[in-house]
Amino acid sequence: MSRSAHPAGPRHGDVLPEGHYQAPPADLNALDPKVWARTVTRDAEGVATVGGVDVRRLAAEFGTPAYVLDEEDFRSRARAWRDAFGAGADVYYAGKAFLSKAVVRWLHEEGLNLDVCSAGELAVALAAGMPPERIALHGNNKSVDELEHAVKTGVGHIVVDSYEEIERLAAIAAHQGVRQPVLIRITVGVEAHTHEFIATAHEDQKFGLSLNGGAAAEAVRRVLGHESLELRGIHSHIGSQIFDTAGFEVAARRVVGLLAQIRDEHGVELPEIDLGGGLGIAYTSEDDPREPAEIAAALAEIVRRECAAAHLNAPRLSVEPGRAIVGPTAFTLYEVGTVKPLPGLRTYVSVDGGMSDNIRTALYDAEYSVALVSRTSDAEPMLVRVVGKHCESGDIVVRDAFLPADLAPGDLIAVPATGAYCRSMASNYNHALKPPVLAVRDGAARVIVRRETEEDLLRLDIG
Repeated sequence: MSRSAHPAGPRHGDVLPEGHYQAPPADLNALDPKVWARTVTRDAEGVATVGGVDVRRLAAEFGTPAYVLDEEDFRSRARAWRDAFGAGADVYYAGKAFLSKAVVRWLHEEGLNLDVCSAGELAVALAAGMPPERIALHGNNKSVDELEHAVKTGVGHIVVDSYEEIERLAAIAAHQGVRQPVLIRITVGVEAHTHEFIATAHEDQKFGLSLNGGAAAEAVRRVLGHESLELRGIHSHIGSQIFDTAGFEVAARRVVGLLAQIRDEHGVELPEIDLGGGLGIAYTSEDDPREPAEIAAALAEIVRRECAAAHLNAPRLSVEPGRAIVGPTAFTLYEVGTVKPLPGLRTYVSVDGGMSDNIRTALYDAEYSVALVSRTSDAEPMLVRVVGKHCESGDIVVRDAFLPADLAPGDLIAVPATGAYCRSMASNYNHALKPPVLAVRDGAARVIVRRETEEDLLRLDIG
């Protein structure tokens, strides 16, 4: 049965009258396993632990704010995607969600490939030992330097995004004496029911070559016209934070239609299609994401059925989960600084981070959950807005939630499902220092990305 797609976050007014927000949960101390990393629980004292490590210990040893990543959860989710699609398909982790050398090593060990979209991401991937043939390079405006480096290092696929890039890449590959495998990114005209800024398959946006307008077919002709390029297949991505495969069904039908057109015009059956990523995760208890096995079965059946109807051999399928793997595996740990009641409205809870470590609430109106994690409480629920310490009224971490009424400065609270995009999109707004990323597993915690220091900021400012 088709499920409705989830938006990046419903837009709210700055003030929500009573009745315009969700009712408080029955138990403020409960940690919904749908939202939290899999090893997160409360110990006998009511303190939250992850991977067997007390959050108070994490705060004391590493400071706050901090991104806390459940390594075993990450690995198990990566394996679930790999196993769901099996040997006949490729799973590329979308590095833009969160990338570090440790994560690359985990991916390599768990048998996943890697999708990168910049020279920096490629550098991290290669430094951590990911075989270049298991890397795909994306991007709508790759520089000549980026393309030259990707070809030189033997990147497995380059996803071309424009006529200009086809010509640049063909010249670079010819100069290096390489026949570079490529996919062509197309826009299929599917409207994913998500936030405008993360819907990527409608016509009026920067990515890809239009199927409806004929640009995709022309790109195929141009790639096939270059001896230095090997056209391996077609790439499509319809958006992000999607809970319904209905959009993928329409996209696959149109991609397969292009494959049939290529066969009829050029006598070539392309061996691969990539349907991208974008499958959603649970940010709140109301979200209902699908399991990898269910997604894999649905996508494989869609492609098989459409290819059979077009009398094509089924191509090798690729997918690109990023958020779906790393998103649920991490939370951000904060210390409460001030608690400011606004009678008749809500209470503002200020933490020691903010929009510099999670811009998604301000950028997408994204919704998050939050919990008191340094203790439990029997106090009544109070409606709160969790905000940061930046000089910006839009510096909101969690727009509307309930926390215990006895919340006080010094308490630790945590926002789950922050593994994807939060550290990747972190900034130094107000010269804030980016938090560390801690990997926790089997009772031990270690830093995999260290906290920035003032020396880091000053080192870049040469005066």
